[in-house]
Amino acid sequence: MLRTRCLDAVTSVSGGGSLSAEVLAERLLLVIYAYGTNTGIKAVASGGHGHTEDELRYVRRRYLSAEAARAIAVNIANATFAARSTELWGQGSTAVASDSTHVRAYDQNLFTEWHSRYGGRGVLIYWHVEKKSLAIHSQLINCTASEVAAMVEGAMRHGTTMDVEANYTDSHGQSEIGFGITRLLNFDLLPRIKRINKAKLYRPVAGEPDAYPQLTAALTRPIRWELIAQQYDQMIKYATAIRTRTASAEAILRRFTRNASHPTYAAMLEVGRAQKTIFVARYLRLRDLQREVEEGLNVMESSNGANSVIAYGKGGEIASNRRDEQEMFVLCLRILQSALVYMNTLMLQDILGEPEWADLLTSADRRGLTPLFWSHVRPYGEVNLDMGARLNLTAVTVPGPRTSEDEGLGQSTPIATQPERR
Repeated sequence: MLRTRCLDAVTSVSGGGSLSAEVLAERLLLVIYAYGTNTGIKAVASGGHGHTEDELRYVRRRYLSAEAARAIAVNIANATFAARSTELWGQGSTAVASDSTHVRAYDQNLFTEWHSRYGGRGVLIYWHVEKKSLAIHSQLINCTASEVAAMVEGAMRHGTTMDVEANYTDSHGQSEIGFGITRLLNFDLLPRIKRINKAKLYRPVAGEPDAYPQLTAALTRPIRWELIAQQYDQMIKYATAIRTRTASAEAILRRFTRNASHPTYAAMLEVGRAQKTIFVARYLRLRDLQREVEEGLNVMESSNGANSVIAYGKGGEIASNRRDEQEMFVLCLRILQSALVYMNTLMLQDILGEPEWADLLTSADRRGLTPLFWSHVRPYGEVNLDMGARLNLTAVTVPGPRTSEDEGLGQSTPIATQPERR
């Protein structure tokens, strides 16, 4: 908490308060732990930490809003980027993988949603995870929401210092409208296409049916470039609205799907068809691109595995159908996973930074390194919070004004970002 300056984000959202920074930090850790692990505030309050259930619920209402939780997650992500060693992890990545995760919810009232593909009640969490296993964005979406719109929203509005230039997705990302919107927003959509033998390629120009004889079976009609030129200004207007947050991608797509004959929507589809044709040709020709997409999606699957370990409470089912409570669960789960990746990154850098490791690690070993592991995490049992204990790790402290809590803490004396679990 103190190392990443997360408290600054909380107090700025809440507008200050009467609690001391030390007490607020302890209670925030406990509340975030309660939501992120899905165990609940009542269960966490029974630990021997000296904070009552009413006090924890007060901190939840007064300080931990969705904006504050999102700011905490962004601060931890930025601190991870700043602390990473390029010698160990390589240059910063500009690509993320995105996918949705279905989380079950109790069947309590009429607001419970049912997902036809997963065959169960619950909600969807759409994640954006960069190639070094750090979640840079998460969002709660309805079971009927467009995953293409969620992908665009996360890539454009993650709020971290990362510059997203490419997005790996599963088969849902190969839609033509997805290719069209991402091309207009100037980042690459890189989906995994399972049935690539069924993919159709669009001809670049009309009047040349025999230009590509070996691709005749896969070719279809030409791209309607005249429609793209006619609607170019309107397409740029909608793309600018998404980029400047004037309108959401979900709202724009919902408007177009209600009127599929809209000329601007038809022009976006033509752009998507052209971009998809280019991507399929690259995907078939470049083996390295296929490996890159698979690698990114494997990181996404590992992230989902970590989430199932962290959010172990109540059998993995959300106990509330209130939208704000579900959103807080998603945000706190992201905070815990980001904190796990942050601390694992620092520990690996400390261990592998020793001279005896310099000649042992090969390039293949470095490619296999990941900060997303949880064998040392013991989520079950009593929560014992000791804010006086510090892990002896060497890392760069996030710059910011020093407070009374930081006195005596040097650059190489970090502060534990999550409670000890025994």
